[in-house]
Amino acid sequence: MKDKVIETAGKTWRLLGKRGITNIADIPKLLKERAEIVYQSLGWLAREDKINYITKNKKSFVSLVESELVNFKNIIQNIQSQKLSTGVKQRTM
Repeated sequence: MKDKVIETAGKTWRLLGKRGITNIADIPKLLKERAEIVYQSLGWLAREDKINYITKNKKSFVSLVESELVNFKNIIQNIQSQKLSTGVKQRTM
């Protein structure tokens, strides 16, 4: 069970990096994971100070903290750069 929570924490982190502020109630559907696992993964991320909790109109939302959002964007940028450089190498061979 712990491994599933950790895996789902990673999926949740990536989802929040892509979507930004997200309603907590929507996350299990978006990830196609059981709610109890998603909520535990949110607790995991909260314990690591990776997410913010926001309340709007009596609904609960989460987002990545700014430093985590920067990390997410850097990872995406690195992946895209690697894909581009790999594509260029394949064309020149």
